[in-house]
Amino acid sequence: MTLQRQKIAELLKETPGKEVLAKGWVRTKRGNKNITFIALNDGSTINNIQIVCDMATFTPDESFKDISTGACIAVTGKLVESIGSGQKVEIQAGKILVYGTADPEKYPLQKKGHSMEFLREIAHLRPRTNTFGAVFRIRHAMAYAIHKYFNDKGFYYLHTPLITASDAEGAGAMFQVTTLDIDNPPRTQEGKVDYSQDFFGRRTNLTVSGQLEGELGAMALGEIYTFGPTFRAENSNTPRHLAEFWMIEPEMAFYEIEDNMNLAEDFIKYLVRYALDNCMDDLIFLNNMIDKELIERLKSVVNTDFVRTTYTEAVDILMNSGVKFEYPVSWGIDLQSEHERYLVEKHFGKPVILTDYPKDIKAFYMKQNDDGKTVRGMDVLFPKIGEIIGGSQREESYDKLMARINELHMDMTNLWWYLDTRRFGTAPHSGFGLGFERLLLFVTGMSNIRDVIPFPRTPKSAEF
Repeated sequence: MTLQRQKIAELLKETPGKEVLAKGWVRTKRGNKNITFIALNDGSTINNIQIVCDMATFTPDESFKDISTGACIAVTGKLVESIGSGQKVEIQAGKILVYGTADPEKYPLQKKGHSMEFLREIAHLRPRTNTFGAVFRIRHAMAYAIHKYFNDKGFYYLHTPLITASDAEGAGAMFQVTTLDIDNPPRTQEGKVDYSQDFFGRRTNLTVSGQLEGELGAMALGEIYTFGPTFRAENSNTPRHLAEFWMIEPEMAFYEIEDNMNLAEDFIKYLVRYALDNCMDDLIFLNNMIDKELIERLKSVVNTDFVRTTYTEAVDILMNSGVKFEYPVSWGIDLQSEHERYLVEKHFGKPVILTDYPKDIKAFYMKQNDDGKTVRGMDVLFPKIGEIIGGSQREESYDKLMARINELHMDMTNLWWYLDTRRFGTAPHSGFGLGFERLLLFVTGMSNIRDVIPFPRTPKSAEF
């Protein structure tokens, strides 16, 4: 019977005494002419399995010179109880097959202690490091937990388009999609580019949000969520911005703003709890190597009620704080990360949900309050991150929505279908967006958003 390969995560839980087959990449090799120790990892766990090679059992033809850090090997041997500390079992090697070598003079990860900046330059290899292996396993776990949470609550996963003719945010910073010859595009008599000859017959872009289409789904299926990539062509070289990132956007019919806040708080607590319950080995590593307060901070979020306060109250707190912020505070400004983090980390000491923002700094679709100045917007603020969730109750009144559109002088030519949901069977509804990478920054303790996505897309960077 052919021996089947087992993942290292499984082998480390096995009872000693049986013949096993492990495959993976060499992390370290050390020893002498009598014995060699190899630390092997296959990506299934942060933990390596130790391979013990009694050199007397190998023939002179079985050279170990090709086995160095980065090499890929298959090891057949006996799983035995480990004499050393750190793990319960190890493999006494009987046979080693080298799949691929890694020249120690050229392999970029031969040495430890590389900077995050350097590792971004070799994004194709950085998943092999302990740090990025942990981050990307957690990323997978969080993606799974998101789908599980909404599925268990009876939500439907709606696939919204990546190519769109609308701009949900009204920001205008969008990537254009075209099949026209950019060096010599067709033009109208007025000299403008003739998009009627483009693939879709109109100007189209990569989406900045699936929200507007998500609202259509909610007004038919009740409760839906989207989970997919979104794109923003902002020239923002900061640790918190990407040009391509993933968003989770639930939209719910019959939800008022309070229901929306309750769901957002429950959702994010569920995700953090899931990480603590299912990713502890990776979290312990990141806690020890990246952020000494990580696990304590994650537990504090799960075990505390979020503060709920209004934008106006928050501005009063900031103005009376005695702190000289880089961006001065006054009613009507869009709060900056420094303001949000002060509220969370210094004043309240826990996550905060802010509501009732000035309508002039929020999107056209947010439900207007009776005061004529504010809307039922909702932002969830987290320690170290600032805003992690943004949402609102949506304006369900056709007349109020149209009045706001006219007030902003918006061109709604490409959004007639959105207005139809207010004309035919309108209903109260709400939703929010969670930036997946912002969540991962919080859960992993990493400080730069480029380090929680496998291949970051940023200005002047799209190599891999």
